[in-house]
Amino acid sequence: MSTQKKLRFLRSTIKSMESVLVAYSGGVDSSFLLKISKDCLRGKMLAVTAVSETYTRKELEFAKGFCRQFNIKHIIIKTHELSDRNFNSNPRDRCYFCKKELFSRLKKIAFKNRIKNIVDATNADDRFDFRPGAKAKRELGVRSPLDEINITKKEIRSLSKKFRLPSWGRPQMACLASRMQYGTTITRERLRRIEKAEDFIRENLGIGGNIRVRDYGDLARIEVDKTNLPKLIKANGFMMRLKRLGFRYVTVDLEGYRTGSMNRSG
Repeated sequence: MSTQKKLRFLRSTIKSMESVLVAYSGGVDSSFLLKISKDCLRGKMLAVTAVSETYTRKELEFAKGFCRQFNIKHIIIKTHELSDRNFNSNPRDRCYFCKKELFSRLKKIAFKNRIKNIVDATNADDRFDFRPGAKAKRELGVRSPLDEINITKKEIRSLSKKFRLPSWGRPQMACLASRMQYGTTITRERLRRIEKAEDFIRENLGIGGNIRVRDYGDLARIEVDKTNLPKLIKANGFMMRLKRLGFRYVTVDLEGYRTGSMNRSG
């Protein structure tokens, strides 16, 4: 099926829902889904962004700005994953507990606002990643129209660029907890350390694209897009900066950025 035909099906699907609450993170996928939902349903939709220690401040600022730009009603809620031992002990299925809290909260908001459907921005490519949060989505009746219509990440970026959405070229984002090795306790301090390390690489070294500082306790493993590896390796100051943040050892992964690499490394 062509991308344009998928887009027509997406619009038809969203219109048939009559009203939607979009779980909005500010990423490429959810920004695209949110804009299409606004175009199809006008005032019969709502964006909700969940804020916690696992969510970066830069993502929140982008999400706020996007909703202001397109005049979308936007609610920000606070979630409390770190208070849940099932989550902060960092098991392999930690995302299930995070998503269960989130979607349970969204159901209450949808009911209060008389909204019929909750949607998230899972796309067709996400089927091939390890996503235990999908179980919570099924349990609570959350739909994923991008996945239902088999729309890929590449198609989302292409359409977002065509529609001149400011999100189209953003790097892939994921919660900060995804940088931590399974089985190690997730704390507010370690999450902030990861965020500060990634911000330094992006802002002080001028490295764009995908950046991950994978946290193994004393050791930081840095992933950037392969095209940026030479620039990172030649850069000065980042080793000392990360050590000041509390890492004893700093490594650069020569394979470059890979989505979900912590799932493969255990």
